[in-house]
Amino acid sequence: MAEDLILYCSTEFGFVKLSDAVSTGSSLMPQKKNPDALELIRGKGGRVFGHHAALLATMKGLPLAYNKDMQEDKEAVFDTVDTVQSCLKVAAIVLDNLSLDEARMRDSAARGFLNATELADYLVKKGVPFRTAHDTVGRAVLFAAESGRELNDLSLDEFRKFSEEIGADVLEALSLDRTLDSKSRIGGTSRARVAEALEKARGSLGNAGK
Repeated sequence: MAEDLILYCSTEFGFVKLSDAVSTGSSLMPQKKNPDALELIRGKGGRVFGHHAALLATMKGLPLAYNKDMQEDKEAVFDTVDTVQSCLKVAAIVLDNLSLDEARMRDSAARGFLNATELADYLVKKGVPFRTAHDTVGRAVLFAAESGRELNDLSLDEFRKFSEEIGADVLEALSLDRTLDSKSRIGGTSRARVAEALEKARGSLGNAGK
């Protein structure tokens, strides 16, 4: 999570903005904000993994039953518990002090031919074998890329150059909302599934606090 948010805070993505409460200014670049809290959480992962590796190495060299070597587990386990608890507290503070650029995220989701699979699925629903649909979409993506456009910027006539099975409903099928909502299986991207996942997560958090 920390790595994802660090990436999304970068200028290249710009999906997330951290408040000054959980970030600091750069010592060199005046315009830069460093996601310090997130970087520390990410770094602590290495510490915890290191304890795990140390315990595995200690246990590997032991015969059956208890040996004094196993006293080494105390420092590793206690420090791991303290580290994880601290990271969870900091993570909660970070999440309370960030904002999302929804317009930029939506614009990004509509670019990069992320709906290419949706076009292939559209053709399959029209009776086109997936192998043929895959090849057709590949050629359509290449055509759009060469002209500096996205798939949903192509006209119906341009689409039909690649397959006569493509009809006027293709533009609606390739819209961002339809692309997201079509993935309606468990774990999918449809808004109904995401709402269910959020509700389940809230329930888990509520039960954990009891």
